[in-house]
Amino acid sequence: MLRTAIAGLGWWGRTLVESVDGSDVMTVVAAAQPRVAPEMAEFMAARRLRHVPSVDDLARDDGVDAVILATPPSGHAAEVTTLARAGKHVFCEKPFTYDKASAAAAVAAVAQAGVALGIGFNRRFHPEMIGLAERIRTGGLGVLEHIECIMTVPNALFMAKTAWRAKPEEAPCGALAPLGVHAIDAFIQLAGEIDTIYCQSFRRAVELPTDDTTSALFRLKSGASAYLGMMMATAPSFVIQAYGSKGLVRLDGMTHVAGATSEERRTGLFGECRFQPVKGEAETWTAARVDTARAGLEAFARAAQGGPAFPITPAEIVHGAAASEALIRSAASGEVQRVG
Repeated sequence: MLRTAIAGLGWWGRTLVESVDGSDVMTVVAAAQPRVAPEMAEFMAARRLRHVPSVDDLARDDGVDAVILATPPSGHAAEVTTLARAGKHVFCEKPFTYDKASAAAAVAAVAQAGVALGIGFNRRFHPEMIGLAERIRTGGLGVLEHIECIMTVPNALFMAKTAWRAKPEEAPCGALAPLGVHAIDAFIQLAGEIDTIYCQSFRRAVELPTDDTTSALFRLKSGASAYLGMMMATAPSFVIQAYGSKGLVRLDGMTHVAGATSEERRTGLFGECRFQPVKGEAETWTAARVDTARAGLEAFARAAQGGPAFPITPAEIVHGAAASEALIRSAASGEVQRVG
């Protein structure tokens, strides 16, 4: 049983703890949170979580084998490095970092320490994404031509200006941190490395320091293209579509809407699905309800205990950070940027 601590008890940090209730491979025993709000204190008391003030305290804690980081992105690289050097396995919520250099340095520290590294791209663990990747890999879509993903939430309409997700230094390009990095990881999962990105990002509907409307065009090294649209101030939606010479697949679902229940955020990410061949009738089905947060965390726990390697590789984590860096540069410059 992997003795695990959570760093960061915001709404998503608490959701991650809830996702592994009753797990037979990991248990959450402690929480690091500098300022404890009443709802956090109640949560820790209900689960008998031992409280410590900081990630540094967890690094020195002999009663903890692994740490889940649900902290703001600006601290991730340093936190991952500190914990790895202390011999702790690390599961880091996305985004890992916003640049290739810091991501590569943190990954190198993990490799040198010989500990496991996981990342919170939970949508990767849903059977529909696994199935779509396999369909593409085995030629079921023919030549892959294009992928598109649209992710929207109304959260910015209700977000406090003091929230970290409202700060450009923590959440550049609006919905990149909460939404867009999932799509970037999906493009990597489905089609491999990204070559170039062109992005535009601006503020249309909210009076926040960060943007609410962002879109980007991608060219992948395979030759396929991709499109990402992400908005923070409209009705919630999620759709990913892959187009090939034999047909298209469309997966519909939901995003993490503020106020949704923990169970809905964990299990309701995918809904109606459709495969339309070039010739013939469409196939439609409903996605299974799968707790993808639990699936990702338990895959990490098994890797930490000598089982199969975590399925998102360190190289993919670094490449995703490099893609985020190029996207942010493009939005600032108005020019196409190559992924480093």
